[in-house]
Amino acid sequence: MNKKIKQIQSLPVLNASSAGIDIGASFHVVAIPPDMSDEPVRTFEAFTTDLSDMANWLVKKGITTAAMESTGVYWVPVYEILQDHGIKVILCNARESRSVPGRKTDVNDAQWLQRLHACGLLKASFRPEEKIVELRSYLRVRERLSDYAAAHIQHMQKALTFMNIQLNLVVSDITGVTGMNIIRSIVKGVKSPEELAEYRDPRCKASKEKIRKALTGNYQVEHVFALKQALAMYDAYQISIHECDGEVEKVLAELAINKEVPEEPLPKPKHKTRQPNQLNFDVRKAIYQIVGNDITQIHGFGPYLALRMMSECGLDMSKWPSANHFTSWLTLCPGSKISGEKYYPPDHERAITV
Repeated sequence: MNKKIKQIQSLPVLNASSAGIDIGASFHVVAIPPDMSDEPVRTFEAFTTDLSDMANWLVKKGITTAAMESTGVYWVPVYEILQDHGIKVILCNARESRSVPGRKTDVNDAQWLQRLHACGLLKASFRPEEKIVELRSYLRVRERLSDYAAAHIQHMQKALTFMNIQLNLVVSDITGVTGMNIIRSIVKGVKSPEELAEYRDPRCKASKEKIRKALTGNYQVEHVFALKQALAMYDAYQISIHECDGEVEKVLAELAINKEVPEEPLPKPKHKTRQPNQLNFDVRKAIYQIVGNDITQIHGFGPYLALRMMSECGLDMSKWPSANHFTSWLTLCPGSKISGEKYYPPDHERAITV
């Protein structure tokens, strides 16, 4: 009795001229289809000249698109150099390109990425346009600087506590007008509570008498020195934050060059109080000219949050076909891991429910 021989059909190739790149800290492994070169797998070091050689080699072999995993920040120069050479780069999530366990090498990873990309099985991660990426970088640096400055606010508070100066009990924020004037005077050598209380801002709710009581402390030399050092570091980070604000303002001006000025005037601000993370220029006006709408009128959206959203999502919302896709991209919707009609929540949901 003759047995029927079943022919196994391989997956269709959608991207014939594709490459797979395994990103590393010191070198990168590149794999292309075996029929396009006698040496389909090559290793290039992470130096810029080697990355240029990699791009030139791929272009010479007729590669039009390449896939790589988002490994740390090592992929960024590779991504940018390949794009400059006209190669379409697919940046994929490592979870979507896992290979067979126990067979992991750099060469196998590169070949597996190339095979998946050739069959169209990899989804590209979202990356906004060049100017939005530049804006996002400035804002992320600014956020780190704000975190560093906040640490030195705690150092100032600690030094004041050592001196038993209860400034935090009479002002809502020691980095406000009243608080900073008093701290700078203490660093300059002023110890008289009566003289320090004169720096009270008229908007401060606490009376001068209460401020005098709070500023009666033990002004030890070592604690004043610690306060001076913390204040100097705080001021240094404030200067850096102002420089970041200048660069952000330049990028927003460049993004607004080809935008039409809205016919309707800018609405009145919904948030009248100054936010702690507010930038040192009119962010609402810049966003209004770029977007054409004042998105700060949305409940819970301040100027800084609106700017952060624009820097992370870009200006082209058509990247997401619907609001559901955008919600999924924000990881704000539940997962869909279902097996045997039983729902398995993601790890973060499971941690909440326990």
